[in-house]
Amino acid sequence: MRKLLKKKTLGSLVIYFVKIIFAIIMFSPIIWVLTGGFKTLTEFTTSSNIIPQKATLENYKYIFTNSNYFIYVRNTVLLMLGTTIGTLLSSSLVAYPLARMEFPGKNLIFTLIIGTMMIPGIALIIPQYIMFGKIGWLDSLLPMIIPAFFAFPYNVFLFRQFFRSIPRELDEAATIDGCSVGGVFFKILVPLTKPTFVTIGILSCVFWWNELTQPVFFINSDSWRTLTIALMTSFMYTSGNAFVINWPSIMAASTLMILPPMLLYLFGSKYLVEGIKTSGLKG
Repeated sequence: MRKLLKKKTLGSLVIYFVKIIFAIIMFSPIIWVLTGGFKTLTEFTTSSNIIPQKATLENYKYIFTNSNYFIYVRNTVLLMLGTTIGTLLSSSLVAYPLARMEFPGKNLIFTLIIGTMMIPGIALIIPQYIMFGKIGWLDSLLPMIIPAFFAFPYNVFLFRQFFRSIPRELDEAATIDGCSVGGVFFKILVPLTKPTFVTIGILSCVFWWNELTQPVFFINSDSWRTLTIALMTSFMYTSGNAFVINWPSIMAASTLMILPPMLLYLFGSKYLVEGIKTSGLKG
């Protein structure tokens, strides 16, 4: 019995040790970014030490004084909120009749919606650029916010799956009590699907907070740049004949950019896991 316990204890220790090693490997890039923001440019380019020899806050001061950081934050927040509100509203409204109503061609429509997920988003960038250029939306957030109000297929799928898991008797009872179709949606289904709304909201916020491809295509002026574009362009300068990239300031800006998604996940992880888990209960 003791030998068996010793084997189990030894096995557990080995598993924990392997997990710790993998955790260190996974978190090492993040640790490198966090510590890099406190290094000088000379130390960053000449030393491979993770811990700064002489920590400094000059990189964070540089961000706030030598760049339009708060403008970039404003633009990123506007983009994130606009697209998230749009996708939550439109995707849930599209999924509602597909999950709760019967009408000709319903399955075909759903199949076509899901089928559009097979089209790579990057393949649509050039046609979108031409179209938005003709209507005068380039160099603004509109080319990214407005399409969010026309529903994203993956989000429609998640909402539909969750709506289908709710008993239809609730709809019938609400209708008997005088509830309209819109009333059933807003008063019955929306409160019951809170985990799904939070899940899709968190995923959308994180995606648009970190999105780079579309802002690079659609935004030209500094007044509408997002944080992802600023990380590419705002910390480079020329010194004499040399082109200098201020890597420590980029590390500091990256640290500030990492914090909001981490806090969002920290406070919403309960709903995130619940929403993903329950979205596939009923096919």
